[in-house]
Formats: sequence, C-alpha cells, structure tokens
Amino acid sequence: MFANWLNPKPIKNKTMNSKEWFHYVLKTRLNEPLNHDEEEIFFGCGCFWGAEKGFWKLPGVKTTAVGYAGGDFDNPSYKDVCSGRTGHSEVVKVVWNKKVIDLSDLLKLFWECHDPTQYHRQGNDRGTQYRSAIFPTNKNQIELVIASKERYQELLSLKGYGAIQTEISNNQLFYYAEEYHQQYLAKPGSRPYCSAMPTQILLDNFKGSNYKLDKLIWSNFDWSINHCILRSTIEPISLTSMNKNK
Repeated sequence: MFANWLNPKPIKNKTMNSKEWFHYVLKTRLNEPLNHDEEEIFFGCGCFWGAEKGFWKLPGVKTTAVGYAGGDFDNPSYKDVCSGRTGHSEVVKVVWNKKVIDLSDLLKLFWECHDPTQYHRQGNDRGTQYRSAIFPTNKNQIELVIASKERYQELLSLKGYGAIQTEISNNQLFYYAEEYHQQYLAKPGSRPYCSAMPTQILLDNFKGSNYKLDKLIWSNFDWSINHCILRSTIEPISLTSMNKNK
C-alpha cells in the first residue's frame, strides 16, 4: 500500500487562502506563511471541534484551524461536506515550531485522542466526514506518520483491537471551514461536544520518534474519560505553571 510513498512525487502545500482570521485563543493568524522553523500537517479524528482544542493546547503549536480535506469537490461548505457526497474529512490544520515540539508529539496526541479502528465514524458521529485521516505535507512527515501507525497498530492488536482505518494521503487540498467553526469550543455560547472515543492505549517510541514535550504535559489528557477534551480549560498547557503546582 505504501510502496510508492518512500519516493513520492514533489509535495506541494495546496492550502487554500482564508480571510484574515485570527485564532481565538492563540491570537495568531490562521493563514500566516510558515517560518523556516515551522511545519504544518492536517489531522482528521472525528468532529473537528474537539480535535482542534486538543492540538491548540500543546506547547509549541503556533496555530490551528479547522477545515475540509481529502475530497473532490471545490470550495465545499459545511452543509456540502455533511451530505457525504464531497468525500471530504473534517480536519485540523496544525502549525508548529519544530524547536519546541516534534511531529512525534503531535502524532502521539492524534493516535491517543480517538479510536482509529472505527470506519467512517467516531463515536455517535457517522459518515465519511468523520473518518480518521492524516494528510502530511512533506516526505519526512510521511515516513514518520507511517512508522507511528505501524507501532500503534502493534499496540492496538495486543489489546484486541482490529485494523487501523486511518487514511494517509499527501498533496491534498485544504479548505478552511466557516469562521464560526474556528476554535468553536473556546467561544462563548458554544455547545460542548466531542465525539472522540479514545482507546486508552498510549503510543510509545517508534522508528524516527523524537519526543520533545515533557511527560507532565500528557497528564492534562485523561483518556479513561470519553470526550475528555471537553473537561479541560481552553488555555494552552503551560509547563511552567504545572511545575509550580506540583
């Protein structure tokens, strides 16, 4: 399945431009060009409201945005995607500072925050738009994503889970979702909701992994509680404040 991925075609970031929207929590622009020490990737792990909150909380994440990727329909709306006819997945765009956080850390959150063995659904949310997916943007990301998937499959199999259903595809178009979806769970009056069904299986070391976040960071996520991301504050995790509270 992945034989041609080790020598892929030139990968282009085809992220579509958004308006001048700013992150509701991080105060960064959603479509700001990448600096030399930054990268971006796109994750689909159920409803993008809860998934985005998990990623913006991690130290070193510069910005996040929600949108649609992996389909074959130009400029889809939320209504279009929910129809199931566009082929898009609800995804989170994550931009991070490589000096502070590694892709390994992001992949750890991705695999642990939902059940990747569920096909075209997550919890009670059913449909192609809720499928598990990763859309890398360069060759190194592809190799690390595949290695993490292989290791997580080993860990899942030991606990009796079936095959991972996560779609992995590069060179995808990304369309920003409507403004009201951006950082939805941080906004006043939002309806608390997250469909994620974590397996409670933790990702450990895998080929190429280079974790940078302190282990204390992960104490902010209690995977024994379904939809646990809703039970946390909206602020980014601060290791400094955590150490003070020890």
